[in-house]
Amino acid sequence: MVAVSILLSHAQEQKLKSGKMNPVKAVPSDAELRSKLTEQQYRVTRQCGTEPAFHNQYWDNHRAGIYVDLITGEPLFSSLDKFDSGTGWPSFTKPISKDNVVAKRDSSFGMERTEVRGKSSDSHLGHVFDDGPKPTGERFCINSAALRFIPVNKLKEEGYGQYLSLFQPQQPQQSAQQQQGAAGKAQSGQQQQTQNQSK
Repeated sequence: MVAVSILLSHAQEQKLKSGKMNPVKAVPSDAELRSKLTEQQYRVTRQCGTEPAFHNQYWDNHRAGIYVDLITGEPLFSSLDKFDSGTGWPSFTKPISKDNVVAKRDSSFGMERTEVRGKSSDSHLGHVFDDGPKPTGERFCINSAALRFIPVNKLKEEGYGQYLSLFQPQQPQQSAQQQQGAAGKAQSGQQQQTQNQSK
């Protein structure tokens, strides 16, 4: 029994070091959620509530990182896609993956809107509107109470290492012509060096 525990602990440590640990959890029972979540978090995620504008945790968060589902830990949004919509709620142009969110028709309060829910948790996240900036034209208006923010420097430690690449500076792609030119110069330099050595 002790050996199995040690092996499992070692395997988990290796996954964590490689950044490939799966931090996504199963949805707890309703009783567990009621005991673990704040009243507002429960009202927003399980009862389709809305938190107050400008009085929530992430509306003005400008740190680099990702936002995950509060309940399951599923990656939802990136700070790279976050923008100031002036609404007082965290707003994003797109989710990290459309596969992690579900859009549903919402006719509550006499309005026609599109609700956004977490795919795994079935949590109410907020709504998506078609008045966002380019390139998507979408504004995912999300409740902070449905999210947990993980800063870039904690991604690997928390099992989200695969998302570090989102925050790495992109190397400019060299054209094939530039690459051939560089290879040609290197070859020419080698030939010149060979000629000089034989003199």
